[in-house]
Amino acid sequence: MWRYLSVLLFGLLFTMSSFGGATVSANEKIVYHVPVEETVEKGLSAFLERALTTAEAADADLVVFEVNTPGGAVDAAGEIAKLLADSPIKTVAYVNNRALSAGAYISLSADEIYMVPSATMGSAAVIDSTGNAASKKAQSYWLAAMKTAAEQNGRDPIYAQAMADVDIDLPEYGAEKGKLLTFTAEQAKKAGYSEGTVSGKAELYSILGVEDADIRSIEESFPEKLARFLTNPIVVPILLTIAGIGIVMELFSPGFGIPGVIGITSLVLFFYGHLVAGITGYESLAMFIIGVILVLIEFFIPGGIIGLLGFTAVVGSLFLATGDPVHMTISLLIAVTVSILVFILLVKVFGKQMKFFRKMILTDATKTEQGYVSNPNRLDLLGAEGKALTDLRPSGTALVKEERVDVVTEGSFISKGSKIIIVKVEGSRVVVREIPDSN
Repeated sequence: MWRYLSVLLFGLLFTMSSFGGATVSANEKIVYHVPVEETVEKGLSAFLERALTTAEAADADLVVFEVNTPGGAVDAAGEIAKLLADSPIKTVAYVNNRALSAGAYISLSADEIYMVPSATMGSAAVIDSTGNAASKKAQSYWLAAMKTAAEQNGRDPIYAQAMADVDIDLPEYGAEKGKLLTFTAEQAKKAGYSEGTVSGKAELYSILGVEDADIRSIEESFPEKLARFLTNPIVVPILLTIAGIGIVMELFSPGFGIPGVIGITSLVLFFYGHLVAGITGYESLAMFIIGVILVLIEFFIPGGIIGLLGFTAVVGSLFLATGDPVHMTISLLIAVTVSILVFILLVKVFGKQMKFFRKMILTDATKTEQGYVSNPNRLDLLGAEGKALTDLRPSGTALVKEERVDVVTEGSFISKGSKIIIVKVEGSRVVVREIPDSN
């Protein structure tokens, strides 16, 4: 009896403890810590989208973005800002060092901003792919975006605009007319752009009241890091240039060798980076493959139209794979220019000949020196005598060695029945001269 009661009591206590543990776990806050580092581009946008999706699936209470970036692509920053604005989870930008240009825009899109004492934020002028000031249209869009990012979180938009517009005069913050505004941590707090200055993550978590929370870090996977590297605006033209040089050198190599492998690998890496980064879909890769096939068909079925369609498909696939057509145009110009220079160098300096087309182009010649003749050669008639069967004016027919032969004189007229001698034979051309009558 007592034994049964003991078992029942133990089971009851175990069940209560289980419910109690579940209650504690349910009340524990979940915080995700996400790094925003290096250049802002589409690869970073794809990573942050995954991070927010993971946090939302876990029903997280807070996402802290540790920002340390010099800026980057405006379109990628716009995508990231929209991700933050649409997320139902509270977001905090923890500026640990610098949040410049696009990084400032991303930080302003967060619900709250905290900075370490040495951090800076601002200097957000928009530039194009060549590093020059963007068009007025692009600048107008960027100013409106900066203003909206500040207003949506209750910040004075004048400072956000001063970060991107040199015409705004804020001498009290060291941004008099002609200079872009860049906040220090103290200035940002004074202007209401920062909720506070913290010494590190521990103090940040304490201020946010999540020091005892379940803090989870999301790091970039190797494919994501590789994709970010491959889609970097500096790396893209390098990849295309290597691909172009590899293809050009392959044209001068017997068979298929290392240059071709390097060229194809560069193109594979280009499309891989853009696919993983979410910049493009498989349709661009499919278009590229179709274009290459059409170009190869042109070598065997000449005509020009198929090759033109193939070349257009290849170029179109590159533009389809990127979100910045201007940058792609510049990248292609660089790649084509360098490839042409390498081609000229190989032909003019090193005297190389293209071996790729040897199987498709007839290069053999039937030369007389090699024993080839277009007609039978009548050298056996040289010096032989005969009789003109017709008047030679200057060509006609003669009887030589009981054989009718088409002959031609040296230019003079020879009448029918005259004696002749063959003085020259050039292939089928037999030249004769009249033999004077000794009588």
